[in-house]
Amino acid sequence: MSQCRTARSLDIMQGIARVAGISSEGAEPIRLAENDLWRLPGGVVVRIGRPGQGVAAAREVAVARWLAKEGMAAVRPLPIDQPIHIGGRAATLWDELPRHRAGNETDLAPLLQQLHNLPLPQLDLGELDPFVRIADRVCAARWVGEQNQTWLLRHLDALRSSWAALPDGLPLCVIHGDAWPGNTAILANGTAVLLDFERTSIGLPEWDLTSTAVAADTFGSVTVAEYRQFCAAYGHDVMDWGGYPTLRATRELRLVTFALQIATEDPSARPQAFHRVACVRGQRGPRPWGWTAVG
Repeated sequence: MSQCRTARSLDIMQGIARVAGISSEGAEPIRLAENDLWRLPGGVVVRIGRPGQGVAAAREVAVARWLAKEGMAAVRPLPIDQPIHIGGRAATLWDELPRHRAGNETDLAPLLQQLHNLPLPQLDLGELDPFVRIADRVCAARWVGEQNQTWLLRHLDALRSSWAALPDGLPLCVIHGDAWPGNTAILANGTAVLLDFERTSIGLPEWDLTSTAVAADTFGSVTVAEYRQFCAAYGHDVMDWGGYPTLRATRELRLVTFALQIATEDPSARPQAFHRVACVRGQRGPRPWGWTAVG
C-alpha cells in the first residue's frame, strides 16, 4: 500500500469523523482495499466505499437496521444519519465487534439459512445483478491485452444468455451477495455474526451458496468434508442444481475481474490476474485451479 494512498484515505476518514462529531485521534487502518476500513477510538469502525458506491452504502445501513429489528446477529451501524459523503466517497460508521475470531463455512451456513428464511422487507433492495461492474473492470485493464479483453467480454455475453435461461431453483429471497466466511465473525460467547451488506439484494439463494461451492470446486481451498458439512448445515447442495455451472462460471468471472481491478492499481498482482484469465480460458487444465488472494 503506497503512502500516498494511505494519506488520501486518512484525510477522508478524518473528514468523516468531523462530520459525525467523533474524534479521529489515534485512528488505525484495519484494511485499505476494495473498501477502506479504519478503527476509531471508542469502538467505532469507519468503512469508506469506492467512488460511486453511495447507493450501496445506504442500502448496507438500511439492511443492517432491518436485521436488527428481525433479531438477527449482525453488525450494527451507529444511530446517526448516514452514509456520510466526503470527497466523492460514501462512508458508513459501525459499532466495533468485541473480541472475536473469523468464521468458517460451517459457521456461515446457518446464518445464510436464517437470512434466506426472513420475510421480504419493505426496503428497496433491488434485484441481484451478478454482472455489475464486470465489463468496466475488463475495459479498464488494458494491460491484460486486447485478445484477453475480447475473450472476457464475449464470455460475459454468453453468461448473460445462460443466466436468462436458468432452470427453476429455490424461491427468491433476501440474499447476502458476498457470502464467504470472511463476512462472519464468532464472538467469545460463540455467537455467529454476519457482516458486510454492500451486495445484499433480492435474488437466488443459490448465488450465496455458490461462493462456498466455488471455494471447493474452483479454489480447492475447502475440502470435500468441509463442503459436505456446509451443505448439511444449510440443508441444500447447490452443486446438484442444473443452474450451478452458470453460477459457478459467473462467480469465477467476477473473481477474475476483481483481480484485474486490483492489478490495474497494483502491478504486483498481475501474475495472479493473468493466471486467473488463463484458467477460465481453459489454458490451465481442470479445476481446482488454486487461485491465491489479491488485494
